[in-house]
Amino acid sequence: MWGTIVNAAAILAGSLLGVMINKGIIGSIRITDRVKSILMQGIGLSVVMIGVSNALETQNMLLVIISLVIGGVAGQAAGIEDKLDSLGNYMQRKLGGNENSTVSQGFVTASLIFCVGAMAIVGSLDAGLKKEYMTLYAKSMLDGITSIVLASTLGIGVAFSAAAVLAYQGAITLASGVLARFLSDMVIAEMTAVGGILILGIGLSMLEIKKFNIGNLLPAILIPPIYFSLAELAEKLMNLLS
Repeated sequence: MWGTIVNAAAILAGSLLGVMINKGIIGSIRITDRVKSILMQGIGLSVVMIGVSNALETQNMLLVIISLVIGGVAGQAAGIEDKLDSLGNYMQRKLGGNENSTVSQGFVTASLIFCVGAMAIVGSLDAGLKKEYMTLYAKSMLDGITSIVLASTLGIGVAFSAAAVLAYQGAITLASGVLARFLSDMVIAEMTAVGGILILGIGLSMLEIKKFNIGNLLPAILIPPIYFSLAELAEKLMNLLS
């Protein structure tokens, strides 16, 4: 768990630094609305590039499409987007702000960027199976720097993504002995590709090109491991019957 704890701490520290920069608490550094606007455009374009890069990891586009369809239906039925917005608005009110906040956007955006990808999964597996933390330490540096930039424009919601990283990577680390056989390189690649498309949607939303209900698509990330597990089970049954 140590690598994940360091990762979450780096995100929290970077987010707080970004928020302080945004509010002008650190010396004379302050981000004006005009600067914030151009930063948002730059971050949006960068997020789009991250999404495209991750999406190209796929070796099975049909599976990605199926994952988005099934995940979208499940997420819509569960009303995940509305729940995230409500949670974000609640946290913003508790923090003394108003309901027109970016808390939920910052939380979802940062959580996806920090949790989706091979480094999060492979690093957590290495930590659990081999007690090797270098991958997560490297990820911590990247996430810490990214959180400064994100929090300087999206606000305190980015800091809450540290909890998501702690829960997600921590769960993989603690259950690494069981999960290792299910999270093959192929599964990780497809999960990364699905997550990449969601990140791409976030980038396009940040650029105000199109508003996507990314929250309702979050279950799509879980479809590839379920698919490959069922495919493996079906193959074993066919071998038994033949």
